[in-house]
Amino acid sequence: MLISYNQNYEKIAMGLLSYIADFKSVDRLQDEMESYIQSEDKQLFLWKDTDTDNIVGIIGVEYNDVVALVRHVAINPSFRNEGIVYKLLNKLQSLFPNHAINGTLETAPIIAKWAQKLNETDDLVDEK
Repeated sequence: MLISYNQNYEKIAMGLLSYIADFKSVDRLQDEMESYIQSEDKQLFLWKDTDTDNIVGIIGVEYNDVVALVRHVAINPSFRNEGIVYKLLNKLQSLFPNHAINGTLETAPIIAKWAQKLNETDDLVDEK
């Protein structure tokens, strides 16, 4: 389940973001968190696993009228390889239905794999 970040999730969000190599420095991590909090066109979302009720993933998005740019994605290592990123991106697309979902240099490969998986699913549906 995708939930919007709020101050109650600060430590969890910082912990998840710290899995990203750019945020090994606490100062850099705090600066990035502050940019999400202060900016009107950036937002953090958390992924809550419905089976365990734990928050296991985070996605940072910067958006305008036509594009939602995925700046950061991190999943708790214990929950990787379970397809959470795809679920997270599917929910993000439903939140931004009229936006193109794009990635940065770091996140573009993830977005491309997700888009390919969506196209393969669509092709299967079209064949039926």
